[in-house]
Amino acid sequence: MDATFNPNDPRYSAAWQALKANNSGLPPSADANLLAFADPEFLLRREARGIRFQLELLKPDLALQQHGIEKTVVVFGSARYCSQEDAEQQLSLAIAQGDAQALELANRLVRNAVYYEQARAFAKLITQECLGMKPTDRMYICTGGGPGIMEAANRGAFESGGQSVGLNIALPHEQTPNPYITPELSFKFHYFALRKMHFMMRAHALVAFPGGFGTLDELFETLTLIQCKKAAPVPIVLFGSQHWQQLINFDLLIEEGAISKEDLHLFSYVDTIEEGWKIIRDFYAA
Repeated sequence: MDATFNPNDPRYSAAWQALKANNSGLPPSADANLLAFADPEFLLRREARGIRFQLELLKPDLALQQHGIEKTVVVFGSARYCSQEDAEQQLSLAIAQGDAQALELANRLVRNAVYYEQARAFAKLITQECLGMKPTDRMYICTGGGPGIMEAANRGAFESGGQSVGLNIALPHEQTPNPYITPELSFKFHYFALRKMHFMMRAHALVAFPGGFGTLDELFETLTLIQCKKAAPVPIVLFGSQHWQQLINFDLLIEEGAISKEDLHLFSYVDTIEEGWKIIRDFYAA
């Protein structure tokens, strides 16, 4: 990428100044004399959506190639779970306030903080192990870039001295990039479809911790792609066996003929970080 980009080329500076001038918080104005790629009104037109798709595909792809990142362990999970320390602070505050509703919420946060700490420890373990591998064999933690479980996984990689990827998305809430992503590997998307494509493009494993609609969406899309042979098989690890088995009755889907019994081999339940990492290692050792 460096070989084809000259930051001193005055055309880029002029285009950037034009883009900023037309993006001051007001609706962008059309100007036939602007360069096409510096014209926000043109780029945001419905007809230019395909161009925006391509840009969201290309920008992270080039950056990840430049950093030699070709294999990732993608970690999904709730944006709303927090660390054990933060959960206990909220519990202490709720007890001091004597607020029953706040106390219920804080107790729930304490209960679910185990998943944050597991995700953090899991990412730390993988990063430590992979730092000792040849660069071409290393796997890097990749998350949705937000808070909660995503933050925990990026944090574990950061605490191990490794790089990690964050594929963030513009949302009305919950999705501010967490501070543990490697800065040059923190990307923001507008389109869920392009973001999920990037999750899959380099995924050598997918790990799902308990979460909400977004986690379930990402999990089932991955299962569907692999089941339909639109994506190569990779280990899919579900952390928290009791949670997942209570949440999703896969046996019912088999009984009703909606899936095959063999489809249950697409994923594994685990309850410890060592189990999760062993499943990934064994998959590629075979």
